[in-house]
Amino acid sequence: MNLIEPKHFRCRIDAGVARIAHDRPDRKNPFTFESYAEMRDWFRALRDADDIHAVVILPNGGNFSSGGDVHDIIGPLTGMSMKALLAFTRMTGDLVKAMIQCGKPIIAAVDGICAGAGAIMAMASDLRLATPEAKTAFLFNRVGLAGCDMGACAILPRIIGQGRAAELLYTGRAMRADEGAAWGFYNSVVAADTLEAEALSLAQRIAAGPTFANAMTKTMLAQEWNMSLDQAIEAEAQAQAICMQGNDFRRAYQAFVAKEKPVFRGD
Repeated sequence: MNLIEPKHFRCRIDAGVARIAHDRPDRKNPFTFESYAEMRDWFRALRDADDIHAVVILPNGGNFSSGGDVHDIIGPLTGMSMKALLAFTRMTGDLVKAMIQCGKPIIAAVDGICAGAGAIMAMASDLRLATPEAKTAFLFNRVGLAGCDMGACAILPRIIGQGRAAELLYTGRAMRADEGAAWGFYNSVVAADTLEAEALSLAQRIAAGPTFANAMTKTMLAQEWNMSLDQAIEAEAQAQAICMQGNDFRRAYQAFVAKEKPVFRGD
């Protein structure tokens, strides 16, 4: 399946890896109503895009994303009815659901400002790299809103711990890159001039792996949040048995016997 070319964010697909980025660098890449909806729809369609095996979310112009645009989103929201507001907040939450359910590993490459919904996109990714200049803020509290936005109260504590997540969500302060790395939010901190290359290298390594099995791993990472240990072990037994029926499992065995590196095809 070929994805529709987006109008409200950048997208480039090459060798099984999709690179996407917000496209308003002059405003530090804020979201608009249109970009929220288009990204949600793009990630939903990604599940059926067999030519894409990993996604990298890149900064643009030295910043990742400043979150919802003050004039294009926050201003209009102050005049909306409860019904319209709920439609909006459900739509933004659907973006996170679509990212989690897309079946492809997502890498966030964070530089500069990463705030509000931008921080949520980084949080909802599977892996995160940052530059020393990255400033990640779940700043909903600073605009008079609760920190429980787009799944933050569910996902962020699982990454960095309840106390650290509570501090960020109650204060809205920016988390420094070194803090994020020490707390487990960032997998690594790299120089700004190598960020894209490092992220792409990681994505290409993942894309060269057993892509069906990677999709299964992503599914189980999400589904096991709500399982007991016994349920999780049984679910993983079933998932692994399915993967053992795949040709990639046989290819790996045959390559091992031949003392070669396996070439996976995702079938």
